[in-house]
Amino acid sequence: MVRKKKCVAMLLAGGQGSRLYALTTNIAKPAVSFGGKYRIIDFPLSNCINSGIDTVGVLTQYQPLILNSYIGNGQPWDLDRNFGGVRILPPYQGKNSSDWYKGTANAIYQNLRFINQFNPDYVLILSGDHIYKMNYSLMINYHILNNADCTIAAINVPMEEASRFGILNTNEDGSIYEFEEKPKKPKSTLASMGIYVFSREKLQKYLQEDSEDPKSSNDFGKDILPKMLANGEKMMAYEFEGYWKDVGTIDSLYEANMDLLGDNPKFDVGDTSWKIQSRSPLAPPQYIGEGAKTDNSIIMSGCEIYGSVENSVLASDVIVKKGAVIKNSIIMGDVVVDEDAVIEYSIIDENVTIGKGAKIGEPKENGKGIAVVGRNINVNSSAVIEGGKIVDKELIKGGN
Repeated sequence: MVRKKKCVAMLLAGGQGSRLYALTTNIAKPAVSFGGKYRIIDFPLSNCINSGIDTVGVLTQYQPLILNSYIGNGQPWDLDRNFGGVRILPPYQGKNSSDWYKGTANAIYQNLRFINQFNPDYVLILSGDHIYKMNYSLMINYHILNNADCTIAAINVPMEEASRFGILNTNEDGSIYEFEEKPKKPKSTLASMGIYVFSREKLQKYLQEDSEDPKSSNDFGKDILPKMLANGEKMMAYEFEGYWKDVGTIDSLYEANMDLLGDNPKFDVGDTSWKIQSRSPLAPPQYIGEGAKTDNSIIMSGCEIYGSVENSVLASDVIVKKGAVIKNSIIMGDVVVDEDAVIEYSIIDENVTIGKGAKIGEPKENGKGIAVVGRNINVNSSAVIEGGKIVDKELIKGGN
């Protein structure tokens, strides 16, 4: 009997994430820290295993070292399998193909051999920069019941935001009759989530044709999907009604972290019925010192708090010294905030030291935006980093 999988998932995790600026200077976007104990890629990986999909190819390209190390053998997500499991798929030089992935479609095309070894009926294409909980098996069943060639996950967005997305125009039965990429005047609010289910044979056919077209940009949204639609293939929209956030910008990453806070958070990562797994660092319990103040915050293990933390998310091993104040901010792992430093409306990346009396960011109402300090940076004592400023290289000197 030939061993096969019903569905193989392909997770596109090779993007540079340029709109995250300093946060992705040295790491791939899916490896960016989120919510104190997670990285962005934890969400699609956890969704896969919770949905019964145990074969996942992770396509990497830009700054993959930390991401590769983090995924490892896939054990935290129960994806360490002899047949299937999680596999890192970097670009490689083939006899008749280029080495770098030229676009999303080309990335999948270069890895058809990986897909075909499992002989799946369906291929699920995922993006590595979204925060959400989704049962992919329901979408696959919808695809099967409708005898579709391609099914696109879609979510309703506010009309004023619709022009930022690929918009699906559908018939009453959910079939797609038009796909508009970032239209100036959207006809609907049904936005593509960048999650696709393909019947494998159709996917392979269109990827092959696309690879032979010198005019193609080798992209699903720009090339594959419009061509399938033009050729009359059956394409369905699968409407998703849960929480979903594209965290490809500083503002959206900040908002998604803030959505975790409060007694009734907009997005509940503690839901045991749909557990989000991560490769969490081993650390001792958090310590809240005498006189310290904490309010409406996530404070992970290994943290030592002697100052004040309000409405913020702190990852593991953050030290907040006496007199230091953190408000409305995201502090990633292994950060030291020295005495009397003030951090407000900011994102501080991993392995950063904030010097004594430094001032980073300012209240949101000032309208200058979120201040960002990239990883491995020392901010000197009494330094001032204004709201909206992004620091990714230089050592900040006092008074600048």
